[in-house]
Amino acid sequence: MEPREAFVELQERLGRPGTRMLDRLRQAQDEDGRVDADDLAQAAGEFGWPVAAVTGSATYYADFAEGRRGRRHVRVCEGTSCLVSSQGQHIARLERALGVRLGECAADGSVSLQGVRCLGYCYDSPAVLDGELPASGETLGGLFGDPLAAQRRTRPGWVEPLKMQAAQIPYASAVERPVVLAGLVGGEEPWAVWPSVVAAGSREKVMSEIAASGLRGRGGAGFPVAKKWSMTAGEPAPRYVVGNGDEGDPGSYGDRLLMEHDPHRILEGLALAGFAVGARHGLILVRSEYPTAAERLRAAVAQARQAGHLGKGVHDSPVDFDVEIVVGAGSYVAGEETALLHALAGLRAAVRARPPYPTSHGFLGRPTAVNNVETLAAVPWIVRHGGAAYARLGHPDEPGTKLVCLSQRFRRPGVYEVEFGVPLRHLVEDLGGGLREPYQLRAVQVGGPLGGFLTPDQLDLPLLTRPLTEAGAALGHASLVAVDSTVPAAAILRHAWAFGAAESCGACTPCRVGTRRGIELVERLGGPAQAAEVLADHEPLLEVLNVASLCAFGRGVACAVRSLLRVYASELHQATAFTSNRGA
Repeated sequence: MEPREAFVELQERLGRPGTRMLDRLRQAQDEDGRVDADDLAQAAGEFGWPVAAVTGSATYYADFAEGRRGRRHVRVCEGTSCLVSSQGQHIARLERALGVRLGECAADGSVSLQGVRCLGYCYDSPAVLDGELPASGETLGGLFGDPLAAQRRTRPGWVEPLKMQAAQIPYASAVERPVVLAGLVGGEEPWAVWPSVVAAGSREKVMSEIAASGLRGRGGAGFPVAKKWSMTAGEPAPRYVVGNGDEGDPGSYGDRLLMEHDPHRILEGLALAGFAVGARHGLILVRSEYPTAAERLRAAVAQARQAGHLGKGVHDSPVDFDVEIVVGAGSYVAGEETALLHALAGLRAAVRARPPYPTSHGFLGRPTAVNNVETLAAVPWIVRHGGAAYARLGHPDEPGTKLVCLSQRFRRPGVYEVEFGVPLRHLVEDLGGGLREPYQLRAVQVGGPLGGFLTPDQLDLPLLTRPLTEAGAALGHASLVAVDSTVPAAAILRHAWAFGAAESCGACTPCRVGTRRGIELVERLGGPAQAAEVLADHEPLLEVLNVASLCAFGRGVACAVRSLLRVYASELHQATAFTSNRGA
């Protein structure tokens, strides 16, 4: 029996999806600093929604639910790399510089300060967004004084960031034939495949090349792309394809690199996906913390329409296909595909129980294939060079390449395209150059806040899903955040629980209540005797999160905390009273 989602069904009946609802609420907020009852009623009337539906969205997303917003609104990153780089002191210094506390607005409405879990500047943390202007680095682009001279060693093929208020993303390919970075370092122009495919290609041919490649989703789930497309194509029309640009894992910024610097490749991948499944409409959700990415994707869509790549009768063929860019409003869980579909429709980004899956019951209740933007960026290369060529890259268990992001503590942070199966030690020591002096590596967080922690002795593990899972970690987006020995164990533990509590969508009790219970446990640390009791109390809580959570978020939090307890066992058993700081 299909689920009954009243607001989704209402949009379908009206024939007016709410893809502009979040923009409408943003407009109201920009006008007077908040979304009030009159704004909710007016938006509901314009969209033909019940006020309850609009209120649900406005109170769910962090961008609207943080209270009054000042004329100058500053978002400061509270992600893992930022915690490591300053142990949270950048937030306290920013509060003093702005004269306002985190989560508050000045009495005169001049400035407000909001904490967000990641801004995608993990290679040059800490970071802020002042309006839509980014600043990054140990002095936040000079906000705290003269910028420090960065001592970075260069090597052939390395793209050094430009010197500006916020450093550009450094990137390089460590594979002989770049795939995802083919446009940035491989010299391959976008839209080289699409015209010939719509003119003379077949859906079966595109599908067969993707199947032969063994391409799996790069957003963390690792589901076979050809299987997802085939399931969607087998359902009644209309069908949709969706690009997931809601890269929210602290430590990951490869998606931001692609969206900002090679957006046409993503659009071509989405168009090929739409062609394969028989969809006429594609959508890409971009997180609000990436304003430049949204701007460049929208510009790329306009350029692609002008060039004849998108629209009706693409390149004088019978194929109709167009793309819409939607900007989120601050929700980590919106990266989960069912929650993302709700966000695209302007609704609360709450997770929906599965089955049915989006391939049969997705956007507006119609069949939908959802793929991460990194996944889509690989599609043009595969269609052009063949699935067999892609399958020869990587490892037999996981063919192909992956973007890996290294954090600020490394000597050479940045995005690297590597083949699956390479040892983590190669990433940490050869590509990343180890840690900057004088820091010593204590742990590596792999795969973001729902991934896991590994010790330096575990770096010989390969970059593969199964070995990492067996070691108590998860591949996720394949980010590597280096945690040095100066970061207190209790601080990193509280940070893990605080992320879970802040980003839980609240749809299920184990996750909503359990993550807050985790914070309470950490606050009880007060010497070896209490520490032993607190750590023992963790196990039943983690088991409930792992077994009873509605989606992978709660299970991921449990996995990450378990790995952290293992890696930091000795320090946590000796932990004294926890001292809260702004970044923990």
